[in-house]
Amino acid sequence: MRDEALQTAWAGQAQWRILDTAFDCAAGFLRAWHLWRRDLRRPARLHYVAIAPLSAPAGQPPFDAAPGLADLARELAGRCWGLTPGLHRLAFEGGRVLLTLCVGRTPDMLRELSFAADQVRLAHTHTLEPAAWRALARLSRRGTQVSAVQPLAADGEQLRACGFVQGPDSPDAPDSLHWVYDPAWTPRGERAATRLEQSAAPGRCIVVGAGLAGAAVAASLARRGWQVEVIDAAPKPASGASGLPAGLLAPHLSPDDNLLSRLSRSGIRITLDAAAEYLREGLDWSARGTLEHRLKPGARAAHGEGFAADWSCAATAQQVQSAGLPPHAPCVWHGHAGWIRPASLVQAWLAQPGIRFRGGLRAERLEHGADGWRLMDASGQMLVQAPMVILAAALDSAALAGGGLRLHAVRGQVSWGPRTEGATLPAFAVNGSGHLLPDVPIDGIASWITGSTYGRGETDTTVREADHAANFERMQQLLPCAAAPLAPAFVAGQVRGWAGVRCASTDRRPLVGELEPGLWVSTAMGSRGLTFAALCAELLAARLHGEPLPLPASMAAALDVKRQKKTPR
Repeated sequence: MRDEALQTAWAGQAQWRILDTAFDCAAGFLRAWHLWRRDLRRPARLHYVAIAPLSAPAGQPPFDAAPGLADLARELAGRCWGLTPGLHRLAFEGGRVLLTLCVGRTPDMLRELSFAADQVRLAHTHTLEPAAWRALARLSRRGTQVSAVQPLAADGEQLRACGFVQGPDSPDAPDSLHWVYDPAWTPRGERAATRLEQSAAPGRCIVVGAGLAGAAVAASLARRGWQVEVIDAAPKPASGASGLPAGLLAPHLSPDDNLLSRLSRSGIRITLDAAAEYLREGLDWSARGTLEHRLKPGARAAHGEGFAADWSCAATAQQVQSAGLPPHAPCVWHGHAGWIRPASLVQAWLAQPGIRFRGGLRAERLEHGADGWRLMDASGQMLVQAPMVILAAALDSAALAGGGLRLHAVRGQVSWGPRTEGATLPAFAVNGSGHLLPDVPIDGIASWITGSTYGRGETDTTVREADHAANFERMQQLLPCAAAPLAPAFVAGQVRGWAGVRCASTDRRPLVGELEPGLWVSTAMGSRGLTFAALCAELLAARLHGEPLPLPASMAAALDVKRQKKTPR
């Protein structure tokens, strides 16, 4: 599709979704991004979903720095690290241009996509297997245009059988290169897709909960034009588990690269993007790497090679020595990991245009009426109402959902104190059994933080000396050389503490999705709120707006709230 035709097609649209089945040199994405930048009638959001081959060298496709695109190509190249097989969401232009890069075989990747493309780009002549053509039809809406750089005559029968017809001949797209999805039958799901598009128009909504989960949802929806009111029982945001002085952000490792490992990488990439955009590096966050001391017997020293090495690899002898550990200690270096102050991220998200925070409002009951959803207080008085409500209130979400959620409390306590002269600590964060953040500014003072305890079913947030002792014992195992200079503070009772209650599901994965029409949920982040909050918010917004998902469909299903057996309200 020529530039003029594309500009006419996407003019004034809320979003435009392009599927590119052969990313290769990234020329198609760079051209679309460049065109979006200079078009005054551009869509509010450009989604570009591209399939890249597994053989891309060093995790990066060979970018095409065509004239006028060199700056964009350099920006893209700088973001394309750690491209393991699967989907990767890269955000540009403040989240208004979203590249979903799918690394793997075309048929496999098409099966993991779930959206309706406005345009399909076949960059090279290649005959797809029948299942792939059917997948393209599933990912098309009536009117979706398919363009190729070479004729698709050999695939004509497959295209026609799947509902594609040849488009009108034109100087820029002869009919052998141009096809349109316009089946003679009503495709399955077409009516449902139409309803989705109609219901996704931004309006007013209420988010219950002003922690990481709620603030992330509010920011994702506000970027899409929603007017969001965030309410919380506490007078200030981040008053619950998100009030942690600072938290560790590091990928989960597993020998078989299990679901949690893959989810953690997807979440960390999106969180790091948010931190880079909104926070002050060195004051609110730092992601210069983390050493993992793998203490369990038989633990593997390294995880992954090739693409995964950008994320996690065997620690160097110098890194192990810097942590004061024996030379043969099993250690992994996470190159894109570090710490974040959760409250700073919450405040930055809530400060985005279109968001209003109201504290001191405790909702006890949720009712549905002709005017939408109403949140009621203990006396039966209405607090707020809106057509849509998102529950992100941790444990309180269960009561408001009317029995549709099974949530569990997990108490955690960290120990912390100011760095003292002469205390030799590593220059980077260390995790394993517990963790140590050696240099985090708290109230303007350079401090260390260690922990955390894991008290299942506990809701008391009183700081306990016994938990300080437990944190110190774990640090002695994790980093004996770092524990020694901090021992006097623990012995003298001079260590400070913070305790909070986290919310977890029965399978320890987040719960995201629609409970009832107009009632959504994003909760149960457990001890990985920094990893999952932004990912879940983008997943919720994508579901709501019919956008490409930030995760493979199979992984998104593993987070869907419907995996829990729901009881009637």
